[in-house]
Amino acid sequence: MGSLSTVLGFLPDLLRALPLTLMLTVVAGICGLVLGTLVALGRLSAWRIIAWPCRAFSFAFRGTPLLVQLYLIYYGLGEILPGTWVRHSFLWPYLRDGLWYAILVLTLNQAAYNSEVIRGAIRSVPAGQVEAALAIGMSSRRVLRRITLPQALRHALPVLTSDTIILLKSTSLASTITIMEVMGTARALQRQSLLIFEPLIAAGLLYFAVVFTLTRLMNVAERRLTAFRAR
Repeated sequence: MGSLSTVLGFLPDLLRALPLTLMLTVVAGICGLVLGTLVALGRLSAWRIIAWPCRAFSFAFRGTPLLVQLYLIYYGLGEILPGTWVRHSFLWPYLRDGLWYAILVLTLNQAAYNSEVIRGAIRSVPAGQVEAALAIGMSSRRVLRRITLPQALRHALPVLTSDTIILLKSTSLASTITIMEVMGTARALQRQSLLIFEPLIAAGLLYFAVVFTLTRLMNVAERRLTAFRAR
């Protein structure tokens, strides 16, 4: 009972850090979805000058650990930027803060994975629908906007949900660059309380609750977007 009460005692501090974790997830998730869609379209382009850089981007960020990417961009740019014009520009108050590096890295990493999911989903759209739309005079952009992408996103939604959950848990790595989200706060509580397991258990319970809620919300969205299949 004493250990349980100790674990529960850490939850208020962790709950105060939860909005930052959710902000990282939402911002990186939305930006990653937009950028991933553009990369997926670029990979499907007939122009090699567009397709090959998109393929290289996707391969590079999917082929290296997120922690390595975070260190390289945070510490690498941190070494380069202070000696450039950026140091004296309006960008410096943002670029000296680790939060923006975390958002950037999480966005790029999420975009790389989303691009593969969306590319496969676009290819799963029946070619006959696209041909029929073109035959009645729709432009390629309109076909993409009104037929291809809506169906592709519906097909990709279950995998995108899983990727979002992975992104939520990946935000814990932001603590390695001094971001005090849930895991960063849990580590600070470890140092303050001299307890190892209790703060981690409390953080794990909080992550589990958020993942459970997110999964339920995404399941509702998936059922509504695919209700036509049941009919």
